[in-house]
Amino acid sequence: MEMDSPSQSRPPHVVIFPLPLQGHINSMIKLAELLALAGFKLTFLNSHHNHERLIKFTNIVAYFKRYPGFELKTITDGLPLDHPRSGNWFLETYEEAIIMKIKQRFREMLMNSNPPVDCVIADGFSGFAIDVANELGIPIIGFRTSSPRSFWVYYSITDIIKAGELPIRGSEDMDRLITTVPGMETYLRCRDLPSFCRKSDIEDSTVQLIVKQTRKSTEADALIFNTTDELDGPILSQIRTKCANIYPIGPLHAQLNTKLKAKHGESFDQFSNALREEDKSCIPWLDKQPYRSVIYVSFGSITSTSRDQLVELWYGLLNSKTKFLFVVRPDSVIGKDGEGEDVVKELMEKSKDRGYIVDWAPQEVVLNHQAVGGFLTHSGWNSTLESIVAGVPMVCWPYFADQQVTSRVVSRVWKIGLDMKDVCDRKIVENMVNDVMVDRKEFVNSATDMAKVINQCVSIGGSSSNNLDRLIEDIRMKRLKTTKRL
Repeated sequence: MEMDSPSQSRPPHVVIFPLPLQGHINSMIKLAELLALAGFKLTFLNSHHNHERLIKFTNIVAYFKRYPGFELKTITDGLPLDHPRSGNWFLETYEEAIIMKIKQRFREMLMNSNPPVDCVIADGFSGFAIDVANELGIPIIGFRTSSPRSFWVYYSITDIIKAGELPIRGSEDMDRLITTVPGMETYLRCRDLPSFCRKSDIEDSTVQLIVKQTRKSTEADALIFNTTDELDGPILSQIRTKCANIYPIGPLHAQLNTKLKAKHGESFDQFSNALREEDKSCIPWLDKQPYRSVIYVSFGSITSTSRDQLVELWYGLLNSKTKFLFVVRPDSVIGKDGEGEDVVKELMEKSKDRGYIVDWAPQEVVLNHQAVGGFLTHSGWNSTLESIVAGVPMVCWPYFADQQVTSRVVSRVWKIGLDMKDVCDRKIVENMVNDVMVDRKEFVNSATDMAKVINQCVSIGGSSSNNLDRLIEDIRMKRLKTTKRL
């Protein structure tokens, strides 16, 4: 089935379809707004569950009314509405029956769309979307929401296994170098591989699923990465050997801020896409703190910690003598019902002179606050980019998946922080926080220098700004299907 070309009388109609996870929605809704600013008709296809959460905690409907033709639609994520969707639920529940259900609904939506869909931008982990778009003759772009380096490691896992560098055997040296990921041979260690690579069974369904979806995404007409040539150029060159047409258009939050500021001036308001309520009381608290005196601590929307880990982190912060703003989601502490909330209340009481604890924070605002001088992070890709743009050095405590790769790159390649993976000890937390906040000024200098370079990328004439212009023009002129595949 061939879709009509967009006529001169109507703008291109683009459907954006993220995975039903906070980090994926975060960057893809920013891309949707950037394309809306370019005058496109946008359909943002979210899961029923996440759409309801956005309505509850944000002004999403009112905000996007400013863009004519911006439509919010929903689709099932395959689970009942009362499913808790906690932890790493998506990979744990990913099965063929659920995907077939989503795939069928997605096909129906595209076929019944009026006006016809001219381009689909689907999450790079949604291989089924490529099949549906190809079947209907619609150009499709895959959006890989994690870092290009983690994508490249995922892609290379088959080669790592063939070379005998996986599986990990017992308690072998986790610091041995992995030599079969082109462009990363000098710094990628065994312990820096994505968390699922630690499974002893390389036929494990999670390993196979991630490898399959990563390789499948190169069958799209193009790939989008939330990065810049300046951050990831050497690895982007490697990826182009598998998918010739790629668009490095990040950091998307900075790109969007630049465009909104150009259109509306300094007073522009921005959409908060949090799937939980933000506690903005931390901003007046930050206002009272000295310049670069506070370390911000947040481990994202999925990371879980044990009570013991939380206590070790807290004592490390307390012993560092640095003031801290600590985000602790009540559902993030593993234990009996109510235990998480109890331990958080206990820590709040003990640290009210030195720290501030909230359930969730407006992270971008916090990182750009003059009182914040460091970020203890899980190394999620959105968080990493937000820290880079704000010029804030990091202490990295990765949880799973791509985060192990990113924490290594932050410390070894970009040299804008420290990697604390695989340990949770109060003394190490104390020492690393002090290194980043007080003792080693090179981290602040490197982070400041990198922020200048990356912010230039999203300015007019910068590499990411130019790549976004190219993406917009290619969609408008329907060039995507004419790109030669390798």
